[in-house]
Amino acid sequence: MREDFQDELTRVNRTLVTMAKAVREAMRQASSALLTSDHTMAQQVTARDAEIDVLYRVVEDRVYDLVARQQPVAGELRKVLTALQVAADLERMGDLSVHVARAALRRHPAPAVVPELADLFREMSTVADGLAAKIVSALADQDAVLAAQLDRDDDAMDHLHRELFSVMLSPRWPLGVEAAIDGALLGRYYERYADHAVNVGHFVVFLASGKDD
Repeated sequence: MREDFQDELTRVNRTLVTMAKAVREAMRQASSALLTSDHTMAQQVTARDAEIDVLYRVVEDRVYDLVARQQPVAGELRKVLTALQVAADLERMGDLSVHVARAALRRHPAPAVVPELADLFREMSTVADGLAAKIVSALADQDAVLAAQLDRDDDAMDHLHRELFSVMLSPRWPLGVEAAIDGALLGRYYERYADHAVNVGHFVVFLASGKDD
């Protein structure tokens, strides 16, 4: 691969790493706000989403500039477009963090998560953070092996998502429809966050190895 092209692609990747770190922190803060009814922290998540959007536009601009100036072909072009797809998934993960934070804001000062579901959402937030942490490391080190682990880690989120619905759909569920709807929406946000993390993992495998996983 041409050296100048690779240098510019490396700069794009550095921005993706910065973006991945911001996305991880956004969900960490959103989850904390959700579980502790922290109004201030939830507001910070919504306000800082603009920073993630700016990083996405930076990646987008750099990719388009790279295509225009370097005129990449074949595998080069696919790598550039893959970097743009990574940025799009990260941007969506940031949006999902905002959804979690807004759920906390809507119910404040009451908790958005009822006590019967708090442990499940605490576990989901832990899994989400683990997935985001691996994205940061995989992007920073171009580690295809680490990126490939995200598929397996997503299984834990899927299991928790199924368990969530098992609890809410049980005849013994004591809290009615409204609490169940809140739980279902929040569960969906975490489940989709994990799905986008897996997408990023697939793309990192290609960026690191030049091969589909």
